[in-house]
Amino acid sequence: MTLTRRTLMSRLGAGLALSAAAPLRVWSAVETQLGTARITSLSDGYLTLPASFMFGPMPQADLPPLLERFGLQGDILKPDCNVTLLQVEGRNVLFDAGSGSAFQDSVGQLVDALDAVGLAPDDITDVIFTHAHPDHLWGVLDDFDDPLFANARHMIGRAERDYWLDPATVDAIGADRAAFAVGAARRLEALEDLETFEDGDEILPGVAAVATHGHTPGHMSFEIRSGSEALMVVGDAIGNHHLAFARPDWPSGADQDLTAGAATRVALMDRLASEQMTMIGYHLPDGGMGRVERGEDGYRFVPLGG
Repeated sequence: MTLTRRTLMSRLGAGLALSAAAPLRVWSAVETQLGTARITSLSDGYLTLPASFMFGPMPQADLPPLLERFGLQGDILKPDCNVTLLQVEGRNVLFDAGSGSAFQDSVGQLVDALDAVGLAPDDITDVIFTHAHPDHLWGVLDDFDDPLFANARHMIGRAERDYWLDPATVDAIGADRAAFAVGAARRLEALEDLETFEDGDEILPGVAAVATHGHTPGHMSFEIRSGSEALMVVGDAIGNHHLAFARPDWPSGADQDLTAGAATRVALMDRLASEQMTMIGYHLPDGGMGRVERGEDGYRFVPLGG
C-alpha cells in the first residue's frame, strides 16, 4: 500500500488521530446493482458553506417560502459529499476523489470509507473526474503530494482540464475562487498519467461521458449502462435536493456560469424524470442515490427505496 500520512498516523497511534478529528456525519455505504456491476456511494464527509454562497443570485422575493418548505433556516449549509464507486469486471472505479485533508476539516474521509468496503487506495483501477473543484479533486494527492491512487488511470474531460491548466484562469475566476484554480492546477499537473475525453466518449466499457457544463466550464456527468438499465452520476450538475429540484431554472451561486448551469439542470431534470433513470448526486443526502420525479411544482428527489 502507498504510504500516506493517514497510514503513518495509524501506525503512530489511532487514538491520537481520532482525538484530533472533527465530529463527522457518516452513513453506511449505499449501493445498487446494475447488471453485473455494483455501484456504491461512499461518504467523504460534508462541507460547511454560507447559505448566501448558493442562494445569493436567486430571486430574493420568492425565496423565503421555499426555504421554509425545505427547513433551510440559518446562515450555514452542510451538504454531504458522495463519491461513487463502480465495481465491474475486475475494475474498481471512482468518480471523483474527494477533498483530501487540505480543504475543510469535515471532509477527506474517502480512504476510511473505502476501508469500510474492503478496499485500499492501491486497489483503485480508475479515477474519473466530473470536474476540478476542491471537494472533487483535491483528494487525489496524499499528504505528501504523491498520487493517492498509485495504480489508477486518471481521466477528466478535455475542456475541464484545459480550463484549470490555463494560466489566465486564476485571474479570471475571481478572488473568492482563485485558490480553487491554484489548487486544481497543482494537482492536475501532478498527475502525469492524466487522460482526457470528450462528450459522448465511452471512457470505459458501459460508461459514457455526458457534457453537463455550467457548474464549471467542462463539467461532465457519466451514464453507466447495462442493457436497458442505466444510472447517471451527475456530480454537481444537480447540486442539492431542495431548490435545484423545486426551481431548477433559478441561478445557483455554486455554478461558475449561472445561465449555463441552470439550462443544464433543467435539461438533466427532464431527462432523468422522463427515463426514470437512477442518479447519484454528489451533494444530495444519505448517499445521494435516487431518482427524479415531476411534481405540480417543479421536481422532487426520491431517495433509493423511497
